[in-house]
Amino acid sequence: MSEIPKKQNLQTAPTPQNTPANNAPISSHAQQPGVGTIKEEEFDRAAAASIFAQNPKLVQMIQGKLGSLVGRSSGYVESLPAPVRRRVAGLKGVQKEHSKLEAQFQEEVLELEKKYFAKFTPLYQKRAQIVNGAAEPTAEEIKAGEEDEEQQDATESAEKEEATSDVKGIPEFWLSAMKNQISLAEMITDRDEAALKDLVDIQMEYLDKPGFRLIFHFAENEFFTNKTISKTYFYQNESGYGGDFIYDHAEGEKIDWKEGKDLTVRVESKKQRNKNTKQTRVVKKTVPTESFFNFFNPPKVPTDEDDDDAASDIEERLELDYQLGEDIKEKLIPRAIDWFTGEALQFEEIEDDMEEGDFEDEDDEEDDDLSEDHDDEEESDDDDDAAKPKQEAAECKQS
Repeated sequence: MSEIPKKQNLQTAPTPQNTPANNAPISSHAQQPGVGTIKEEEFDRAAAASIFAQNPKLVQMIQGKLGSLVGRSSGYVESLPAPVRRRVAGLKGVQKEHSKLEAQFQEEVLELEKKYFAKFTPLYQKRAQIVNGAAEPTAEEIKAGEEDEEQQDATESAEKEEATSDVKGIPEFWLSAMKNQISLAEMITDRDEAALKDLVDIQMEYLDKPGFRLIFHFAENEFFTNKTISKTYFYQNESGYGGDFIYDHAEGEKIDWKEGKDLTVRVESKKQRNKNTKQTRVVKKTVPTESFFNFFNPPKVPTDEDDDDAASDIEERLELDYQLGEDIKEKLIPRAIDWFTGEALQFEEIEDDMEEGDFEDEDDEEDDDLSEDHDDEEESDDDDDAAKPKQEAAECKQS
């Protein structure tokens, strides 16, 4: 029920991997039904696709029937001789012992995470002091950070230092880092940026039971009175298949918005005319709107009252919400400086490319050479739009 991650960072201790369980109507392990009397080449696929497209209820019915077959015994095991069935039962007993060890393994991994997190914490505290101007990095730290960078001209550096000597810490550090983290950048609106400029630190802490809490620290601002806004991720009490912890739900802290400053809503104005007097009036209505701060109001776990479509939509949003929390916990917090500079994006792109495959057909290279000029003409407009976000994301964004 929990999902094993596609990629892990070998430089950090692994995290309990959990995602909400998706109730798929057709299991990947279910046998594909077949009809022996109908040959595939004789089947009109276009006609079938048209029928299904015009009858969504038929598709749902078929999926429901197939889904009901998942997990049902084919009768093969029951047909085996009694001695063989006893051996099968014995293997299940052996597997239970294996499952116990898997659960123990995950628990020890979590304890190892906590052990090293305690060692990381002083480094995060030092980072927060530098970011917020409470301390300066040591000469050794600066030298270590400059080892892989080209040395700037001494005169140019001196001029810049004199011109910016009154700047405290690193302005908009966390906002810039978040805007370079793709999954978070999609949530941040222009209105949100004004509030996120006052974000001074993001911390994480483990719960006594499996789970974690993200804590966003803010300086005094014009939008809300909270000094901190937290969000807590909880896991289920029972482990899933393979001993993994299973994500259950998340709870966000209430934001105390100042009058008229709630970024999660917008005010719509609508004119109304009285049919009798012909007088008009303006009616204002508050409606929800997109905002990063909706992150602190996570979706609720679906109930039995929700229909299948609603439950599926909620589960999808639960999974996305959990993945955002994991991205902040596993990517943003440990390597905030790499997201601030944009260097982390290089590793993200490499990993994505490796997933798609490292090999190309030889014919593709020849086709690319022959059609290079043609492709340039067709993609010129798209490249302008597609390249800009990547180029901007790789740079430090400060206004």
